[in-house]
Amino acid sequence: METKEKNETVLLQIKDSVALVTLNRPETLNALNVDMLKEFVLVLKDLSVREDVKIVVLKGEGRAFSSGGDIKGMLAELTSKEQFSSVMDTISELVMTLYTIPAVTISAIHGAAAGLGLSLALATDYVLCEENSKLAMNFIGIALIPDGGGHFLMERRVGEVKAKQIIWEGKVMSGVEAVSIGLVDQSIPKENFEEKVQEVIEAYKRKPLQAMIETKKILAELSRPTLLKALELEKQAQWKMRQTKDHKEGIQAFIEKRPPRFIGE
Repeated sequence: METKEKNETVLLQIKDSVALVTLNRPETLNALNVDMLKEFVLVLKDLSVREDVKIVVLKGEGRAFSSGGDIKGMLAELTSKEQFSSVMDTISELVMTLYTIPAVTISAIHGAAAGLGLSLALATDYVLCEENSKLAMNFIGIALIPDGGGHFLMERRVGEVKAKQIIWEGKVMSGVEAVSIGLVDQSIPKENFEEKVQEVIEAYKRKPLQAMIETKKILAELSRPTLLKALELEKQAQWKMRQTKDHKEGIQAFIEKRPPRFIGE
């Protein structure tokens, strides 16, 4: 049996025990704006109480998985600390729901996965990407810090020292490089990507999923306090960074499509 729900920015398709969640703002490379974040939360909340869904797959429509937060949109919408806090709370709810959802979660990355988009991918249990995908925790380019639990999610995969290096450098990595450092789990040639993703899904369907999900619940519960703390610290620090001269310069440089000139203030 197959069901489809056509929402505006997040598409949901359920077939057998697999839910396919597709980010659907292809004209922006699936940049995450406020409406999309809220819709994403609602979709995941619904899936988290469905006993018939055992596997959740995340992908992006069009040319990319997700280019991250919608910078231009959020510049216009987040003009006060109250608005900023509300959006950060939505991001926190989204990440916690995705990280703890009682299902095996898979991210299938093609094209770009950057910033908040990469944080969300790393919140899943298994991350696949095309070999030529472009992955970047690139908040540093506009003098911000990772959010969406990015600090916690990267540290658990590559360790503290490597996580700092990746965050501070903010460089774009290929799928092959991301696998080599342990940031993601598998890279696949573009021409075989969809086929290999389906093979992974089918392999999981042949496993004792209830037992796997119970293990996930235990480990997620053990990690919950640390992830919640990371999300709160990111919220506080991100607001502080938004007030800096470097962030204002980073945004101006982004708009003008030029290298930023940071001064450390």
